[in-house]
Amino acid sequence: MSPADLVSYLIGWNELVLKWLDQDDKGQDVDFPETGFKWNELGQLAQKFYKDYDDVGYHELLDRLKKAKENLVETITARSDNELYGGPWYDKWTKGRMIQFNTSSPYANARGRIRKWLKTQT
Repeated sequence: MSPADLVSYLIGWNELVLKWLDQDDKGQDVDFPETGFKWNELGQLAQKFYKDYDDVGYHELLDRLKKAKENLVETITARSDNELYGGPWYDKWTKGRMIQFNTSSPYANARGRIRKWLKTQT
């Protein structure tokens, strides 16, 4: 796995969470985690993210990740605590917890993988 793959993975998750929020804002049903994938198929979803951004240059990937992160912060900041944590959104999980699970966990995963990759580079 390359650093570009990890950035693609983070972009994929950030943009997916933004998609969920956009669909919800429009009153549309959200197909968690993604159309065609189940929660036990997240490895396959990660492979999709790698492929989605395979032809994008590394610097452009970094720009896209920065933009996705900024959009997430903006949309979360615009929401009330009640909207984020006032009741279940998916199963027993609030919107805020779903955002947290599906943004911070991929970053933690990527950090571990980067550390492992860096050890192979020395």
